[in-house]
Amino acid sequence: MTHPVHYETDGSIAVITVDNPPVNALGHAVRAGLVDAFDRFEEDGAAKIAVLVGAGRLFIGGADISEFGKPRREPHLPDVIARIERSTKPVVAAIHGAALGGGLEVALGCHYRVAVAGAKLGLPEVTLGLLPGAGGTQRLPRLAGMDAALDMITGGKPVTPEIAAEYGLIDRIAPDGEARAAGLTYAQELLAEGATARPTSNLTAAPATKDAATWDQLLEARHPGQISQRRAAEAAFGATALPFDEGLTQERRLFDTLMESPQREALIHAFFLEKRVSSLPELKDVEPRPLDTVGIIGGGTMGSGIATACILAGIPVTLVETTPEAAEKAHATISKNLDGAVARGKMSAEARARADLTTTTEYQALSQADLVIEAVFESMNVKRQVFGQLDAVMKDGAILATNTSYLDINEIAATTSRPADVLGLHFFSPAHVMRLLEVVVADNTAPDVVATGFALGKRLKKVAVRAGVCDGFIGNRILSHYRAAANEMILQGASPYQIDAALERFGFAMGPYKVADLAGLDIGHATRKRQGPRPGVVNPDWDDRLNEMGRLGRKTGRGYYVYEDGAQEDPEVLAIIDEVRAKHGITPRDIGDDEICNRYMAAMVNEAARVVGEGIAKRPMDVDAVLLFGYGFPRWRGGPMMYADQTGIGTIRDRIRTYAEANPEFWRTAPLIDELSETGRTFGEMNQ
Repeated sequence: MTHPVHYETDGSIAVITVDNPPVNALGHAVRAGLVDAFDRFEEDGAAKIAVLVGAGRLFIGGADISEFGKPRREPHLPDVIARIERSTKPVVAAIHGAALGGGLEVALGCHYRVAVAGAKLGLPEVTLGLLPGAGGTQRLPRLAGMDAALDMITGGKPVTPEIAAEYGLIDRIAPDGEARAAGLTYAQELLAEGATARPTSNLTAAPATKDAATWDQLLEARHPGQISQRRAAEAAFGATALPFDEGLTQERRLFDTLMESPQREALIHAFFLEKRVSSLPELKDVEPRPLDTVGIIGGGTMGSGIATACILAGIPVTLVETTPEAAEKAHATISKNLDGAVARGKMSAEARARADLTTTTEYQALSQADLVIEAVFESMNVKRQVFGQLDAVMKDGAILATNTSYLDINEIAATTSRPADVLGLHFFSPAHVMRLLEVVVADNTAPDVVATGFALGKRLKKVAVRAGVCDGFIGNRILSHYRAAANEMILQGASPYQIDAALERFGFAMGPYKVADLAGLDIGHATRKRQGPRPGVVNPDWDDRLNEMGRLGRKTGRGYYVYEDGAQEDPEVLAIIDEVRAKHGITPRDIGDDEICNRYMAAMVNEAARVVGEGIAKRPMDVDAVLLFGYGFPRWRGGPMMYADQTGIGTIRDRIRTYAEANPEFWRTAPLIDELSETGRTFGEMNQ
């Protein structure tokens, strides 16, 4: 095995290179190699200054996350950085690409820092439920001051070299070129100036403008329920309150506390999900079909969003609408989306100029497309008609995809002469923003068609998850169940506002009734009408009343909430709910926030267990990915299956049995819940 740290000299300059592809992660071999290299530098009488640089596309990406949870092996990263910092001769960090997490902490341990333009520098540990644990909370404040350090450490977002220079985090920016060359140039200048070693630990941190208690309150408000941001701030304040070594001791204590926290486990689980869910054993060695051009049927919100996503990925798009006016409107919508992407820095002006978009009313324009995605009205009759026309014009080997949210893809495929070429690609709105893509596999879908769906997801930078065919697939099927549990609680005595508030405190981005207002109450009304009565499911008469009144949510200014200067509670909605309770002879009872969260999550987990048990989702982690990336589930809880494992599947089962006493038809325990409870296994074990 090639050693991941190289030592060489260029005149009187020692060049130490970390070469551990793909991201120069700080695994054990790299840490040991760095200690050896700096020991050698200290003993090398010809070397007067050292330049630390990363090979490949970045400086150092950070800690090796695969080592988390395993026994620690010396040398530990804090000791490696301390070794670099106590070098008696000056050390320059030459940063390109990225210096993140432990990578930036290594750079902070060097005496001087130069960054190539375009690099990113950051401490993202809080996004993994941790804090910088190798001196970052102590060295960054000493360089950048407490205010800037607290923003970086608790926010987790990287900064540009320009911002880093403004903070005092780096000494200079190299406008272009290689990091090695920039480091050598800077090192030569430092030698000429007679520069000496400059340990960061000897500096004094500029104090914060807000005290520790105020920061704690701010972080609790910004990140309710989460602990890593608050512990990271607590550690950082040690830079002004404690001597350096004592600050390091406190940092390590708080880091170790977070390492043992369920939130860290959940966030690491979520981090790995993004790649793991798209790795399917059945697709190993299956080559996707060519994917050079995409057609889209329908230019509404969803169709235009899908077209935008494809064009942002550099894929030419031909979009078919029913009338020239509708085609022109779709073209304008997509163009506006692309212009917005340029304004936000998501697309270059050059790529915008190359954008290949054609809108038309002719299906024949799709005859040479490699894949067509249908995004028309959610009606089986309409979709069958569209697929019949596509079957007649599309070339052999082309893929016919539907963006349906609920409908039976097997029935859609049966209208064609090529069911093996049909699959579902369920995007989430807005499709050019939302990261989730359900790749829905019908009974006859060919393996290379499935592989192509995942290849498209990767190209569009989506989190692609395999789903089987059923009403609602993974996400919407589970959604209908936990939303039904919320409706049941309203009938029993809770208000939609109390439910939303409790679940937002639990960590959801939005409560279910705010989500309903965002989607439109007519959507839910149409779904219930299509599904018809379901055993044990409360019919939300109040929801139907609001729909009949034209209160369709945000698009009409009124739904569950009144939208005047934000979302405002509406006494009229509460009065309608009271009328419905009276009609059913129900005396409302007090329902606490804990019960709201427990019932809601029990319904979610129970239906998710059915989805996994029936093979609609292949693995529990597929459910976690869908809820995390498509439904606003709190990332720091890891997904509903991770939540169930951490809560205890037996506890979830017992809650379901208690709720079943009043409504046994709805609260039937999923067979997989019973099985795992009895055997003591977890959902996590099923992911292996």
